[in-house]
Amino acid sequence: MIYKREDRWHMDVTVNGVRYREALDTTDHREALRLEKKRVAEIQQGKAASPMGRAFARKPFGDAANQFLEERKPHVAHRTHQLERNLLMPLRRFFGERPLLRVRAEDISTYQRTRRETGISGRTLNMEIGVLRQMMKRAKIWAIVAEDVKLDRENTRPIAKVLTPAQKKALFEMAASNDGWMVAYCAAVLAVSTTCRGIELKHLQWGDVDLFERVMLIRRSKTEAGHRSLPLNDDALAALIQLRQRAELIESAEAEHFVFPACERNKIDPSKPQKTWRTAWRSLVEATAKRAGDGAAKLASESGADETSARTRAASPFLRFRFHDLRHQAITELAEGGASDATMMALAGHMSRQMLEHYSHVRMAAKRTALEGLASGLMKAPRPDNQPVSDLAN
Repeated sequence: MIYKREDRWHMDVTVNGVRYREALDTTDHREALRLEKKRVAEIQQGKAASPMGRAFARKPFGDAANQFLEERKPHVAHRTHQLERNLLMPLRRFFGERPLLRVRAEDISTYQRTRRETGISGRTLNMEIGVLRQMMKRAKIWAIVAEDVKLDRENTRPIAKVLTPAQKKALFEMAASNDGWMVAYCAAVLAVSTTCRGIELKHLQWGDVDLFERVMLIRRSKTEAGHRSLPLNDDALAALIQLRQRAELIESAEAEHFVFPACERNKIDPSKPQKTWRTAWRSLVEATAKRAGDGAAKLASESGADETSARTRAASPFLRFRFHDLRHQAITELAEGGASDATMMALAGHMSRQMLEHYSHVRMAAKRTALEGLASGLMKAPRPDNQPVSDLAN
């Protein structure tokens, strides 16, 4: 049945022995009857919330978000938990104290439109809707709106930035010039020398490293395929030796200690992995970009060329150069060196078909460049108005 409370209609029905009392959010009697029938049909199709789900769905959005984050905390990595908390911030502001139960598809569409107006990317907006979707699935009400919620198209981007040998040398020379960047410097050397991801390096423990056999074991990775043993070249070995000396000085060189230990408020905890080196990395690439730009501008000034254009061209390869791009740098160099798909997959761990196709093109481009270097003008190509090749052969 439906009943009116103040100026709005509510329903009170029992289906399969379970009582459902819900607001219908309308002041129109005929609309209330239609919504009641629709809701009963949804309940019969299994789209209704359980008693626990209904209690969660009735919470104000902020309270539901807090409970969601608390429940997720034991089951996800710290960085994932932090990301979900950040993604929920604009959702909290938009939905305020509205209960999850009253979030409709049109509300989500309005939220998406409002967020697009701020200029955020489609990927970020889809991630925010993804967290909202998890909350509504927790409340057993996502199925009600699922068909009417459309995700944004995500812009495609180049797979990664890759530096030239000269640019790579400039980046690492800058990294070596400042002791404050030592940890980021060593991590970067390891990434570009082994194909490791940042998360893999952060969870590397001394028990996983054998400096005498020159090998390290990756136990924590993005996927199961990422669990692998990697040989250490001279650069990687030098970086780990420097980190080992640091670890012995601060008494954090036990097998269970992390190679990159956590450091908060200048206090090192070797039993926990470092969360991030983002600040150091950003300052490093910005300093490299500035030095490259200043050098190019000086040369342009001496030759009478446009200083601004020269500065921009020289600095642009380093701007927004991510730490993760070092992994792609390593794989690109492997591909250009002729490494097979099997070798690259064994070293890099999981690689998608898209990535394999990308590096196949890289490998072909390297081969083409090498063969172009063999050309020395031994034969001129026939002009279009020449006779056909078949005639020349007779």
